[in-house]
Amino acid sequence: MAKNDWTYEEHVVAFNLYCKIPFTKINATYKPVIELAKLIGRSNGSVAMKLANFARLDPAQRARNVSGLTRGAKGEEKVWNEFNNNWEELGWKSEQILARYKSESIESSAEVYIDDLPLGIDRETIVRLRVNQAFFRKTILASFNYKCCITGINSTELLIASHIKPWAADKENRLNPTNGLCLNALFDKAFDSGLLTITPDYTVKISDTLNLEKENNLFFSKYNKSKIFLPQKFLPNKEFLEYHNSKVFKK
Repeated sequence: MAKNDWTYEEHVVAFNLYCKIPFTKINATYKPVIELAKLIGRSNGSVAMKLANFARLDPAQRARNVSGLTRGAKGEEKVWNEFNNNWEELGWKSEQILARYKSESIESSAEVYIDDLPLGIDRETIVRLRVNQAFFRKTILASFNYKCCITGINSTELLIASHIKPWAADKENRLNPTNGLCLNALFDKAFDSGLLTITPDYTVKISDTLNLEKENNLFFSKYNKSKIFLPQKFLPNKEFLEYHNSKVFKK
C-alpha cells in the first residue's frame, strides 16, 4: 500500500483524536497531534490535515460556517458514517486500536482504572463501560473548550460531561456527543435534578423552585434566560433538549 493511502484503522484513531481535542487545536504543532503522528508513522501535517478533513463532515462546523478542508477522502466519510449513529462502538473500537498502536493495555491507554471492581462483576463489561465513559467525557469537554457552557468555569476538576437525555432514558445515545453538555459540578446536579434546563434555542431556564429562594440568586438566578456558550463541535441536539424540557425540568 502506498504511504499516502490511509488505512481504515488509521482513520478510526484519527477520528478518535478529532473527537477528543478542541477544534482550535487542530494543527501540526499540537502535542496530541504530534503523538498520534508518531504512533501511526505519519507526518504531523498529514495528521492535522486528516483531522481538518473530518471537520468538513461535522454539522456543527457547517453551522459555524467552518468547513475544514474542502477536499477529503472516502475513508473519512466511511468512518464518519459508520460511527456517527453508533458512538458506543466508536469509543470502544477506537480505544482498542489506539491501545494496540501504543502496545499498552486498553485500561492504561484510555487512562481508566478498575482496581475497585467488586467481586463477581464481569471485568470486560466494566472495562468497556469505563473506557466509553472516559471517551465521552473527553469528547464533551474538548467540544466546549474545557468550559462550563453556562458559567464559563474552566477548572477541569470541576467539570462534568452531562447527559441531556438521561443515561437510563436512551441507551442508543449514551455516548452521542450531541447528547452532552459541559457543566460545572453544581450546575450538573441542578440540570440532572430538573432544577434548570436549556431550551432548544440554547437558553438557560431556572426552575421556580430555585428562583423563589433568595439564597440561590448568587448561584443560579443570574443565569436565567442567558444563552449558553456553544461548543466548537457536536452541537447539542435540539430534540434531546426538548426532551429534557418536557420530561425532566421542574417548571
